[in-house]
Amino acid sequence: MARPVENILILGGGTAGWLSATMLSKVLDGQARITLVESDDIGTVGVGEATIPPILNLFTFLGLNEDELMRHVQGTFKLGIEFIDWKQKGHAYTHTFGGPGNPLGILPFYQYWLKQVQRGPEWAAKTGSLWDYSFNDLAAKANKFARLKKIPDTQMDGLNYALHFDAGLLARYLRGHCEQNGVVRREGKVGSVNLRSADGFIESLTLESGETIAADFFIDCSGFQGLLIEGALKAGYEDWSQWLPCDRAIAVPTASSGPLKPYTQARAHPAGWQWRIPLQHRTGNGHVFSSRFMEPEAAQRILLDHVDGEPLAEPRLLKFTTGRRKQSWIKNCLALGLASGFMEPLESTSIHLVQSGLQRLMLCFPDMDFPQAEIDEFNRATRHEYELIRDFLVLHYKATERNDSPFWDYCRTMPVPDSLTRKMDYFASRGRVLIEEEDLFKEMSWIQVLLGQGIMPKGASPLTEALPPEHLHEYFQSIKQILDHTVQSLPSHADYVARYCKAPA
Repeated sequence: MARPVENILILGGGTAGWLSATMLSKVLDGQARITLVESDDIGTVGVGEATIPPILNLFTFLGLNEDELMRHVQGTFKLGIEFIDWKQKGHAYTHTFGGPGNPLGILPFYQYWLKQVQRGPEWAAKTGSLWDYSFNDLAAKANKFARLKKIPDTQMDGLNYALHFDAGLLARYLRGHCEQNGVVRREGKVGSVNLRSADGFIESLTLESGETIAADFFIDCSGFQGLLIEGALKAGYEDWSQWLPCDRAIAVPTASSGPLKPYTQARAHPAGWQWRIPLQHRTGNGHVFSSRFMEPEAAQRILLDHVDGEPLAEPRLLKFTTGRRKQSWIKNCLALGLASGFMEPLESTSIHLVQSGLQRLMLCFPDMDFPQAEIDEFNRATRHEYELIRDFLVLHYKATERNDSPFWDYCRTMPVPDSLTRKMDYFASRGRVLIEEEDLFKEMSWIQVLLGQGIMPKGASPLTEALPPEHLHEYFQSIKQILDHTVQSLPSHADYVARYCKAPA
């Protein structure tokens, strides 16, 4: 007879800890006692302020009202990420959350776009950029936004979006939600981790105050140090810095300046890149860079030279090694968030990896036997998810024409994982993308980054030959007219936020 897990201890707060507590309290609904241990003396990284669309499904599942949450976390809306100076200096493109155009038959729109631009300079000039047919990109560049699932009177998709928010405020909001649902918070730092002599499972944590807290199942959200998964259980770490060489970040908030943009910006610099995330009360900024190619003092100067508003705090230096734990679940301990691994915030995946880890946990939630087969499957799926996301991030660095600094020379010429090489080579033939069911980033994401970074395939699908160029041109122009008209009718992003989810002064 199964023996249920009755006591769960989450070590660490922040977004990962309190999101874990929220999910567990929702799903278990009183079947287990949940305790979260954190210390006010230990700061959280707190720079993960941009998300991707799946988080909206999570908030809906958790029963959180989007507008109410946005008011509490100073939130804004996100239609994609603009990449500036990545292909080459002076070039920009957007990885949006919505695909361009509208499919024709069984082929996606971009295949017909490829066919047109490959017909020669005249047709390429008439056709224009792929992003001329992207509703998300056109709305983003016009600083417009609305929750719109479909474009009125058409079958075309509306705006697909995610959120920007203050990660510290989100943790505070989730904490209040959790405590109303019975989660107990304990203040304190861990002094020691006590293992059972019989099997090496974690038995309890002893705090520096001398208090000992026992549990059946431990969730490690203790950040980069991985106090339980690494400190006590020695999971080991797989270092991916040969492919993702950035290992430092300097973060600084600034006063809001200019229009409230509904997108994140990622601007490439000589040894890394800079993020810009607009919130209601401030703008989040940071410079991710490689310490092999740039000193922190130079990185800080570049960051401060490229922010829009007045800095609101002293710049803060963060150190990390891109990669993942060799095992995210060992015995009765599962690691989430930075304790499980870290991939730089280039595509806003950090919070999503917490979300997907929690979803996997729910599908194989253990009893007191902690079946090894289920633990092994969790670790296999986690490893594969990290590797798929890793390849998508590496693509941004590898597919560049920049040769203006040693950093970009390294990135352009570095060997990359075979799994990424296979996808790039496959795309180079007919513009098709190899996508696995487990891929977080689907076809439209890969297409935008591959084309945005300057990889143009040799041809398009032979099925595009069925339509003559004149008919395609008319079709393209009709789509463009619909999109331009619809964008003009949208409210500004700032007005939409003010109307539906304005944070209190």
